[in-house]
Amino acid sequence: MDNTSEQELNDRLSLIERMIAEGRRNTESYGWTFVLWGVAQYVAIGWSAWGHSAWAWPITISVAILATVLLSLSKAGHHAATTLGRAIGSIWMAVATSMFLLFLSLGFSGRLNDQHVFVAVLSAMLGMANGASALILRWRVQFACAIAWWVTAVASCFGTDAQSIVLYLVALFLCQIVFGIYAMMGEVQARKRRARGDA
Repeated sequence: MDNTSEQELNDRLSLIERMIAEGRRNTESYGWTFVLWGVAQYVAIGWSAWGHSAWAWPITISVAILATVLLSLSKAGHHAATTLGRAIGSIWMAVATSMFLLFLSLGFSGRLNDQHVFVAVLSAMLGMANGASALILRWRVQFACAIAWWVTAVASCFGTDAQSIVLYLVALFLCQIVFGIYAMMGEVQARKRRARGDA
């Protein structure tokens, strides 16, 4: 009886570990979205700062949304949907929808004038999404990204305008572009391992 219970427990733990690994592989397969959105934000920031265009953010974000949807649809058939993958995707969709509605409303109402509040809220939301994903996937690298976003959120409330934007740009680079490239490299390595295993 004890052996059966121990075997069942080991089987369940093994299943959980496989689900977490699959969830991490699924996230790695979407590493390009981290890079895309990191670059899109840099473009919008640069365009609005040097071009002084009110259209910089709406146009850049609209193009990024369109690119994300089109690329996601093209990749959709390549990966089997898993419960864990849907959970992680749901977290990111909910955060993206919240950010879109909040910042669109604040922008149109004219209440998005305080750079500190913008950086703090945006960073806190990105910290929450990364933190939830990292806790579910037990992924320390992504949790480090969450910590970087949370530090940026808190520090932006106390620093100068220049310090706030520098922290944001650094967190954006590390947590979007570097993490996205890291995830993409993980996907490539996993593909190579699978190819060697199939051969």
